[in-house]
Amino acid sequence: MSVSRRLRPAVLAVLLAVLASACSTLPTGRPVDAGLADRAEQLYRDGQLDESANLFLNLAEQSRADAAAHYRLRAAEVLRDAGRLDAAAQAIADVRRRRLGGDEPLRLDLLDAEIALSRGDAAHALDLLNRTDGIEASEALQLRVYELRARAQTVAGDRFAAARTRAAIDARLSGADRDHNRSEIIDTLSALEPDALIARAETLQPDDALLPWIEQALRRRGSMLPRQLPQANRPVGTLQADDSGALHAEGYRPLRQVALLLPVSGPLGGVAQSIRDGFFTAYFADASEQRPSIRVYDSGDTPAAAVAAYQKAVADGADHVVGPLQRESVGELFRQPLPARVLALNHPDSGEVPPPGNAEFGLLPDAEGAQAAQRMIERGIVSAAVIAAKTDWAERAALAFRTQFEAAGGRIVGESRLLDNEVNYRNAITQATAQLAPAPDGGVFISMRPQQARLLVPQLQIAGVTAPVFGTSHIYSGDPNSGFDRDLNQVEFCDAPWLSSPVPGRPDRGNISNQIASANGVGARLFAFGMDAYALLPYLGWMLQHSDQYIDGATGQLTADSFGRIHRRLGWMRFENGIARPAQGVLSSVPAAPVMQ
Repeated sequence: MSVSRRLRPAVLAVLLAVLASACSTLPTGRPVDAGLADRAEQLYRDGQLDESANLFLNLAEQSRADAAAHYRLRAAEVLRDAGRLDAAAQAIADVRRRRLGGDEPLRLDLLDAEIALSRGDAAHALDLLNRTDGIEASEALQLRVYELRARAQTVAGDRFAAARTRAAIDARLSGADRDHNRSEIIDTLSALEPDALIARAETLQPDDALLPWIEQALRRRGSMLPRQLPQANRPVGTLQADDSGALHAEGYRPLRQVALLLPVSGPLGGVAQSIRDGFFTAYFADASEQRPSIRVYDSGDTPAAAVAAYQKAVADGADHVVGPLQRESVGELFRQPLPARVLALNHPDSGEVPPPGNAEFGLLPDAEGAQAAQRMIERGIVSAAVIAAKTDWAERAALAFRTQFEAAGGRIVGESRLLDNEVNYRNAITQATAQLAPAPDGGVFISMRPQQARLLVPQLQIAGVTAPVFGTSHIYSGDPNSGFDRDLNQVEFCDAPWLSSPVPGRPDRGNISNQIASANGVGARLFAFGMDAYALLPYLGWMLQHSDQYIDGATGQLTADSFGRIHRRLGWMRFENGIARPAQGVLSSVPAAPVMQ
């Protein structure tokens, strides 16, 4: 008989490790044919579970005292592995704990707990599992305790406790076991209503390990948590004197060899070009004695290719890796051992956080929507209409706006979506703004490409909507175009500060755009993104431990949270006479040079 498919993958891997160590010694008692015991173990390894269990039971019948108890426990474990828990319960019915040695009493309790779970008796299972607290055991048995406890907590109806139990062992698992455990965490939390998840999240500390899992579960349910907007108050790199009196920049760690993983060709080749040009522009603007060696690797267009590129970079001696770019590739790389620190240039499609010591950095529409909501609340706007393009990124921005705005006490009075082939937005405007309060209490949030925004804003005015309009960076093409953008006058939007004003420590955009084509148009943000990726590297380890410190970046004020996610506090611009200019309240700059402390 083959190994039962009813067995969970994580449990199976743990059990195999337990059983492999369990048979290394035989108990004391009347001698038995050691060859038969070895034969039973071989049958088990070959997947002939019924035959293995029967042979163990025969050995138990031929043995006395401790040996009989040992063989009955082994028979029960094999039967359980075959999915025959009732037969396993019968096999250990007469086993006495005092007859067992080593880790066998713990294994007996775990088997009893699983049998209790199969019968719906979560309370008895938890009692048995709680009895294991404080007992020294192998890593495999400890993981099995957590696995069974999580299952018992789920059966008992405490899904938050079950998810937390599984989250506690996430870093101790790898491969298929880790993937299975993570899937169980999301499934466990996703069974709860979004309101319950949000309410629980509000009780947790910002660095609670359960928060990222709640975020993923909410995303699956089409909801999200309000974002904790960056509140850093200290720039990195403050000059400090060491014991010898020499000055050094706080948090700075010199780099030796950096690998840049980007899709050199294919559909994302143009995107990669802008990022790469920005990265090298920042590199050559750095002091020559501080520059590491840099090699570019083609990460291809598949997760497997990205992982192979990372492994090649590490083999070549890289101590820091920047990339990959595609969401799927980032997720796959985060599931691998990472001997060289990674700064991924996107957030994984699975929503998981980076492994400890690594980070992810991206230009997220979610962040823009949330900061637009905060901007409007700060202006005293308490009712908002939402009009967005019917695209994935615009939907994400709109959802983040709604979540943040309502969490801050605002009210969404209407929403509508614009299709690509539409030019008359009268119905969409009426649907979204019919109940909108006039200024100063009301406002309109938009997220769409420039072509749609240039059509929408004049139609809002024709419809008599006088409330101020706020948007995401998508409404700006990236280059001044007063002829086209005059229709967007007075619209405010969040964007990378580098597009509209000088940023200390970064090359001036006016000079760069005349020399490098990829720093223009929609590529300008990606160019700024590449510059910031380079600027983050020497401070990355420090920032992951100090969430109160920031880098004044080209894409915004950059901070890191305890989960390894880089956050951007964006700048604000307003169209005036068709030109995007810094708006009142835009981020203030910090000095280019570190200050003495």
